[in-house]
Amino acid sequence: MAAPARADDESGEGEQGVLGTIKSIFDPNEKTKAGKVLPKAYLKAAREVVRTLRESLEEDDGGDMARFRRNADAAKESIREFLGGWRGQQTVAAEESYVALEKAIRSLAEFYSKAGPSAPLPQDVKNKILDDLSTADAYL
Repeated sequence: MAAPARADDESGEGEQGVLGTIKSIFDPNEKTKAGKVLPKAYLKAAREVVRTLRESLEEDDGGDMARFRRNADAAKESIREFLGGWRGQQTVAAEESYVALEKAIRSLAEFYSKAGPSAPLPQDVKNKILDDLSTADAYL
């Protein structure tokens, strides 16, 4: 008799799993790698900045200027969307990922404002930005 009761418990867990999946689709929040619950829209925007900026910085080593410009334009657009949607938002301002992304973006902006828009990025600045992106990624 214990076996059927156990089977009922297992099927209940299965239903909860399906119900949980359905709820998560409509939930505006998502759990991060670090276990925090943050808005899905923020996580999507932040992950896009990490991905596009990292691709742009890594492509810079390749020497293909047209490809680099395409990646840089994609990174610029994702940064613009991220800052436009999340700058000053109290829900994420203290998050490690936000702080690290803001630091990476600020380093990039400071370099280009001093050196000009087409100046090649020095390796030390690039490494600092990549480190900040890795930190942000770890919390997303």
